[in-house]
Amino acid sequence: MKIVELLSPEAIIADMKSTEKSTALIELTDLIVSLQGGLDRDEVFGVLQERERLGSTGIGDGVAIPHGKLKNLEQLLLAFGCSKAGVDFDSMDGKPAHLFFLLLAPEESVGIHLKTLARISKLLKSPAVRESLLDASGSADLFRIITEEENKL
Repeated sequence: MKIVELLSPEAIIADMKSTEKSTALIELTDLIVSLQGGLDRDEVFGVLQERERLGSTGIGDGVAIPHGKLKNLEQLLLAFGCSKAGVDFDSMDGKPAHLFFLLLAPEESVGIHLKTLARISKLLKSPAVRESLLDASGSADLFRIITEEENKL
């Protein structure tokens, strides 16, 4: 499944305000909850926090992919956030995270969830792509860059 099949320009925060891990998770949670009816904000945030307790989803190189599974979810949900200032996300390399993909999956999904995480990682592997995203001027620009770069994968 392609990232752009799950992501819409409305599900993008071009300039996140958060500077701490917990508030970054809240900011992304609030975005996805506002776009997807029927989600419980506390449940989403709780699932993300629980996943972070297992180990940070800050994978390094300025990237974090917070994710979790929800019981009554029917499809994968995706949101993206960009923080120019950076967020201390307990990343593996000890550096702040700037680019965030929030992925929520149905509880019973395994394969598609892992494939989507891998696709996001592959997309953000390139330093040039990460730099382009950080230099983007807004949600539409971020969506365009993600679409163009994903089509090259």
